[in-house]
Amino acid sequence: MLALIALATGIASTLVSAQELKVWKHGIVVAKSDAGFVFMPTKGFAEKQGLKLEIVQFNGDALALKALIAGELDSYEGSPGAPLIANSRGGDIRVLGCQWPVLTYAIYSKPGLTGPADLKGKTIAISAPGSLPDLIVRAVLDDNKLTASDVKFAIMGADPDRFKALSAGVVDVAAASTGFVPAAEKAGLKMLVHGHDAVPNYLRFCTYSTASNLAKRKADAVKFIAAEMAAQQYALDHRDETIALTREVTGAKADDPQPAYIYDEVKKYSAVDPTMPIPTEKIAWMRDLLVKTGNLTRPVDLKAFVDPSVREQALKDIK
Repeated sequence: MLALIALATGIASTLVSAQELKVWKHGIVVAKSDAGFVFMPTKGFAEKQGLKLEIVQFNGDALALKALIAGELDSYEGSPGAPLIANSRGGDIRVLGCQWPVLTYAIYSKPGLTGPADLKGKTIAISAPGSLPDLIVRAVLDDNKLTASDVKFAIMGADPDRFKALSAGVVDVAAASTGFVPAAEKAGLKMLVHGHDAVPNYLRFCTYSTASNLAKRKADAVKFIAAEMAAQQYALDHRDETIALTREVTGAKADDPQPAYIYDEVKKYSAVDPTMPIPTEKIAWMRDLLVKTGNLTRPVDLKAFVDPSVREQALKDIK
C-alpha cells in the first residue's frame, strides 16, 4: 500500500509539473540532416526552463514567417530576408539571436556546369520568394553579374524535394543544404557553389519573434533562447548523440552518411554559435542585397529590427 501511495504521489507530482510548463511554439524548416541541432532543445533543455516546446515544421522559412505573423507561432528560425521584407511593409518582426550564423548551404547542378556563370538560361529549383534558397541563388546571380531574368525559377517545397527534382532531371540546378553532398556524389551531381565561399555574409538561421508577442511573453522568450543556447552547446560537445537524434527525427538509416557529414561540416566552419550573436553588419549586407535584387523597395530600421535584450538576459541566466 505504501508503495502504491508513493507511486501515485510521484505520478501526481509529474502531472503537476507538466501542467506548469508553458507552451512555446517554434517553427522550423522541414527536418533534414541537421535535425540533431534543430531538435536538441526538445531533449530536456526547454523543460529545464519551464517550457513545453512544440516544434512545427514548414516547407520553407517564408511560410514559417507567415505563421508567426498570424499568431500561430511564438518564434521561428530562418534567414533574415523574408523578415526584412515583412518589416519594410509594416511588420514588427524582431531578431532575437542567430544560432547558425555561417551558411552551410549550396547550389547543386548537373555535371556539365563548370561555375556560376553557367547558370544563365538554366532552370533553378528554389523555395518561396524571400526564403533562404531563393535569396542565396539571387545573391550568387548578383555576384556573377547575372539577373533573375537570366534564369528560370521553379518553386519546389523543401530541400529534399528540390534535390529529387535535380536528380530526376526536372531542373538543371537546385539550392539545398550541404548535407546533400554525399547524395550528390552518389547521383553523379556536383556542388556548383558552396554558400560559405560564395556569400560569406549570408546568415543561415536566426530566431525571430514579434514585438507584440515579446510584449506579452518576453520572460518566456528569454527562457526559450536560454534553452536554445544550452542545447546548441550540448550538441556541439556530443557528436554521437546529435547524429543519433538526427536519425531519430528524420528516420535516416544507419548507413546514411548525411547526418555525420553535416555535423562535421558544422564543426569545420564553426557554423553554429551557442551564444547566438546578432551580427548587424551581416544583416545590413542582406538588406542591401535585397535592395539590389528588387525584393526590398522601402527602408528598414535595423535598430528596430533587432532586440538584443532577450539574448543578453538569456546569457546571464545560463551562467
